[in-house]
Amino acid sequence: MKILIIEDEKILSNTIKQYLSKMWNIEQAFDGYDGYMLAREGIYDAIILDLMMPEMNGYDVLKRLRENDIKTPVLILTAKDTINDKLKGFNYGADDYITKPFELEELKARIEAIIRRDKGTSFNDTLKYKNLVLNLKNRQVTINGDIINVPGKQFEVLEMLINMKGTIVTKDQLFNKIWGFNSETTTNVVEVYASGLRKELKKYDYGKYIKTIRGVGYMLI
Repeated sequence: MKILIIEDEKILSNTIKQYLSKMWNIEQAFDGYDGYMLAREGIYDAIILDLMMPEMNGYDVLKRLRENDIKTPVLILTAKDTINDKLKGFNYGADDYITKPFELEELKARIEAIIRRDKGTSFNDTLKYKNLVLNLKNRQVTINGDIINVPGKQFEVLEMLINMKGTIVTKDQLFNKIWGFNSETTTNVVEVYASGLRKELKKYDYGKYIKTIRGVGYMLI
């Protein structure tokens, strides 16, 4: 899971990151414009969004994301606590709204809830594709009950392909979500991991289901 925090208070943002990093991959933006540029890639599972920020306020970030059909769940985290503020946030497309001060445990629970609603699953559930099962809790993969070797980022590639099955997933999307914009490697690493994943799945006659879209990316058919 990858979460984006768009918050200009760096101490607060870092505190949230430190807490949530125990569970998820966290990226940060410290003003609205940078946050929007990251969020519009559509590679995050959820966004934590402040409202009062330089360059672009949170309302404008949210409004532009929804206008561009970015459906990533957004949790507004702000000191603005009037009913009009909340209604405006929800009308622009927010999925939840928490006012400062707040408890980190509640923030985590709210994030889990909006992701659950978005994906139609729970964090203890599994992802399934035919007879292939991904256990998201212990990161174990089985086919017909047999445990197969899908370690590290290969697991994340497979998870993303299953979540987007029937849709072309570009190499850039895979790279940005799994390795991150600040990675020192290049998108060529995606081909290496996809090849390793397909090789392992081929042992169970599942490699054929990952279709390579030449020069673009991959699709689970």
